[in-house]
Amino acid sequence: MHWTVGKVKITKVVELETVGSTRFILPLATNEEIQKLPWLIPHFANEEGRLKMSIHSLLVETPKRRIIVDTGLGNDKQGRNVPTWNNRQDPFLDRLTAAGFAPDSIDTVLCTHLHVDHVGWNTRLVGGQWVPTFANARYVFGKTEFEHWRDHSDEPDKKAVFGDSVKPIADAGKADLVPSDARLSDEITLIPTPGHSPGHMSIHIKSDGQEGLLTGDVAHHPCQMAHLDWSSTADSDPKASAVTRRELFGRFTDTPTLVIGGHFNAGHIRREGDAFKFIALG
Repeated sequence: MHWTVGKVKITKVVELETVGSTRFILPLATNEEIQKLPWLIPHFANEEGRLKMSIHSLLVETPKRRIIVDTGLGNDKQGRNVPTWNNRQDPFLDRLTAAGFAPDSIDTVLCTHLHVDHVGWNTRLVGGQWVPTFANARYVFGKTEFEHWRDHSDEPDKKAVFGDSVKPIADAGKADLVPSDARLSDEITLIPTPGHSPGHMSIHIKSDGQEGLLTGDVAHHPCQMAHLDWSSTADSDPKASAVTRRELFGRFTDTPTLVIGGHFNAGHIRREGDAFKFIALG
């Protein structure tokens, strides 16, 4: 899937798609509640009210940069708390290359945050060692986010993720730790959006008078635009994440801004009552 914002091109490359099986992330999003939001169907849920979600990377091409935003689950990883996320053998890099983005052609890896399903392809296993997948790229991590997980990855699954997908990048001297509001290029500025994780960042794109927003995991699904208080079980601060959703979606509501989620497709945010709805593109 491709979208454009001025001179910036965005391509989505999927690692994993699901329909349903999302209650562990959004327990309040029951089938019955989702069916009360008809604008979600068919793009973001099916007729039964089961959520459609994906784990994907977004490739952002500016006139001067080739950026991969978030890198999914990865292969050969251990210690994940979702059993099917362990020891994966997925041809994601082949799909990436087929889409025109061979790993060596990427110059920037940008992680909105450092959770398991956003950092996995940062590294690959070669000769028993974790090495950077994107050999010619700088890896951009939020400084707040990196330092939090470096110092607080006490749970086994968090320790595993940092140890195999983040620390090897820093050890290789390829990590750039940036403020959560850093400007990365003429077209790309980060927006601090904490709550899902302590240093979570969203990505604001501006080019030729057009705007785009890559939300990351401010919301896992558009149903959270209607129910701002439906915080994910993975949110480190559920109250802060709800505040962030209201502020971020309020900033871009009723504008032509192209909005793409960390786990859902593109659309436009519209005001609806005291909250919002999401109108799919195509």
